[in-house]
Amino acid sequence: MKIYTRTGDKGKTSIIGGRVDKDDIRVEAYGTVDEANCFVGQAMTQLDPAIFQDVLEDLEKIQHELFDCGGDLANVTKNRELKLTMEAVEYLEKRIDAFTEEAPKIERFILPGGTPASASIHIARTVTRRAERLVVSLMKADPEVSEISLKFINRLSDYFFALARVINFRLNQKDVEYIRSAKVFREGKRKEDK
Repeated sequence: MKIYTRTGDKGKTSIIGGRVDKDDIRVEAYGTVDEANCFVGQAMTQLDPAIFQDVLEDLEKIQHELFDCGGDLANVTKNRELKLTMEAVEYLEKRIDAFTEEAPKIERFILPGGTPASASIHIARTVTRRAERLVVSLMKADPEVSEISLKFINRLSDYFFALARVINFRLNQKDVEYIRSAKVFREGKRKEDK
């Protein structure tokens, strides 16, 4: 099987049920989901299985779900069969709660970084936030886009925030609070809208 097809040489690409320009908002959305997935893969190479077996299992599951999400976003068929379900969203919520309990309480924003794996997860978090913005734009253009994709992406960025903190905590690396931050966290939960 050849990797190159030459079918995109005129600036068009195939999606499920049609063809669009390569800079179409739909392609931007699922392409950014793919980008986040790559940073997840990078972070996985930086995690010691002896310390992070549970996290590695989570992240592999999430990588599959990111592929599902990208496929759902790329689907323009009339009767769209979606792969991503609310179970994925609910699982992330449970894991966020568990990570929030595990890591030390914080009151202020933190600086991204600490350990290499935590830094990679913070990059995945910010790319996921960009994907979320693009999915919102796509939903304005196509009201048939599943709300589950948006919910999943929203929870995933929260998951990455909580995970980045747990990675540092398990590796005895303290988070660095943003010194000019107001107190934005209460009882270990994010103040921002979910």
